[in-house]
Amino acid sequence: MKITDKFSLEGKTAWITGASYGIGFAIACAYAEAGARIVFNDIRQELVDKGLASYREKGIEAHGYVCDVTDEEAVAALVARIEKEIGAIDILVNNAGIIKRIPMCEMSASDFRQVIDVDLNAPFIVSKSVIPSMIRRGGGKIINICSMMSELGRETVSAYAAAKGGLKMLTKNIASEYGQYNIQCNGIGPGYIATPQTAPLRELQEDGSRHPFDAFIISKTPASRWGDPEDLMGPAVFLASPASDFVNGHVLYVDGGILAYIGKQP
Repeated sequence: MKITDKFSLEGKTAWITGASYGIGFAIACAYAEAGARIVFNDIRQELVDKGLASYREKGIEAHGYVCDVTDEEAVAALVARIEKEIGAIDILVNNAGIIKRIPMCEMSASDFRQVIDVDLNAPFIVSKSVIPSMIRRGGGKIINICSMMSELGRETVSAYAAAKGGLKMLTKNIASEYGQYNIQCNGIGPGYIATPQTAPLRELQEDGSRHPFDAFIISKTPASRWGDPEDLMGPAVFLASPASDFVNGHVLYVDGGILAYIGKQP
């Protein structure tokens, strides 16, 4: 087999949760280019419709469904529907997530639970819904979208950091428990990525200077820039492909070097 063939996803079905736009959309586009059939979901029909239109613009035939990934019964029903209409799921990317930037002592327990539910409980629910079929068919790939906050803390993101830290350990445990069935579960930890959600943090100030948070991120990143969703395409294809068949329980941080860097001396 040629080395390039090891990165092919030809004939595979990939389900990327929350992939109507942003990071999930970029990963799905990379998988389509590598030969995979694309399935995605989002929580509302208007988001699914928006995603379908974006895929069509790229010339990609994607299959979109409405599903709340925190609802165990809804997820089980969707998995059965995907298997009937598209085929068994070979690759799962747990991408759907939320963040609430609230100081910890001002955050309600219900807000904290919501972040944990979407960012940690949902990957557990979705993963266990596809693992039995992967076992029966001799293997599969699960990729969890973790975060630098799987390793670090920061003001106002207590729930998000707790969820992503938990997701890192869920990744390791799935690898430990199901690696014997040729299932590889790994994570991708994006750094600060230029998406619509982070656009307000990158807007120029009235005097033409950088937003303070933008300047902070640039100063902390050896690459001296924000990442693009496209920066995640190669790592995502690698972890979904036969090229990573002996990589398991690993979190690949795609962060421009932030986690390796202590920062400049004041």
